[in-house]
Amino acid sequence: MQFLDIGEVAERSGVPPSALRYYEEIGLIRSISRHGLRRQFEADVLLKLSLIELGKTAGFSLAEIAGMFGEDGRPDIPRDQLRAKADDLQRRMLDLRLLRDALRHVADCPAPSHLECPTFRKLLKATRRRVTRPSSGIGRRRSSQLGE
Repeated sequence: MQFLDIGEVAERSGVPPSALRYYEEIGLIRSISRHGLRRQFEADVLLKLSLIELGKTAGFSLAEIAGMFGEDGRPDIPRDQLRAKADDLQRRMLDLRLLRDALRHVADCPAPSHLECPTFRKLLKATRRRVTRPSSGIGRRRSSQLGE
């Protein structure tokens, strides 16, 4: 069986050694031995690190990711959580598209004043609805950041 030391794992995965030590500390990964002072890992740790990075990129916390692995360390991913996260990402994508379109229109609008432009006024109204709707945590955060 091939073992990788912490430096090799860091180099191959792009995850810094400090993060690898932290992941081990919180139980996300497990070293199998030491060679001197250097932790040794099974080669399949690289796949697990890829799954962890995917989870982080999707917006899951490390605690949530840890809960997606069974006692044996194998993935045991609750599909309902994935569907909920996909739905949240879809809402965020819609919000971002609307914001992108509004910014592009503002940049390219030929009206002497943006407030005189009917398209801009519609975009403002749509943006306000998206930002303040209760179904999205994004809107609540934006509203609270604006002091509304």
